[in-house]
Amino acid sequence: MKYLFLIFSVLTIYSQNENFEKKSFIYKTDTLNYRILKPLNYDSSKKYPVHLFLHGAGERGNDNESQLIHGANLFLKENNRKKYPSFVIFPQSPKNDWWGGYYDPYKFDYQVKNSKALKLVINLMDEFIMRSDVNKNKIYVSGLSMGGMGTFSILSQRPDMFAAATPICGDGDPNSVKSFAKKVPIWIFHGALDRVVHPNRSLIMAQSIIEENGSPRVTIYENVYHDSWNNAFDEKDFLSWIHSKSKTNE
Repeated sequence: MKYLFLIFSVLTIYSQNENFEKKSFIYKTDTLNYRILKPLNYDSSKKYPVHLFLHGAGERGNDNESQLIHGANLFLKENNRKKYPSFVIFPQSPKNDWWGGYYDPYKFDYQVKNSKALKLVINLMDEFIMRSDVNKNKIYVSGLSMGGMGTFSILSQRPDMFAAATPICGDGDPNSVKSFAKKVPIWIFHGALDRVVHPNRSLIMAQSIIEENGSPRVTIYENVYHDSWNNAFDEKDFLSWIHSKSKTNE
């Protein structure tokens, strides 16, 4: 019975994930795989928010599946889909790349000076938000671990694109925050016992944002290790805080 329940759970998750349509974005000679969830009861005459989600290092690949392991279920919950109708985009970085842009203190298992994958995400977002069914004042970005690093990096490269950002157990270049510190509301999450990406890295980023007259929200979880994304997704106002932000509020 236990194994039947496990199989049923896996099939249920797989079936739900199929709500995320498989897509490929081609730019010149390069291809970015991504999954996209359309707003519930989509109406082409309306304008919807867009939520970009950047996965961690363990979900890299070319299957266009693994990037949904963490975070997809949050957006698939029926209540969330009803309350926060939006496009949700989960791109996937190849194994030999990452979301880090120009800042790479971790030296993952590849040799790249700059992230081609993140550039493709930026190209995709530049194009996607020009659609007539997109609310350009409500573009959001979240990311965990490597994706938290990517969140800070894409903010520095597109500071005028996003209305809110939620980097989870991430890191970034503290010298890059000036362009977005006062423009983009940021909620930073980290586990106090994280030793994969030390929580001090989030605190350094928060301090740099404050020094540039920004006002970040910071949550450090007691007795939590690297998987602080589970705690962040359980925050009752995670999505409500994000969707309360709009560039028209500036």
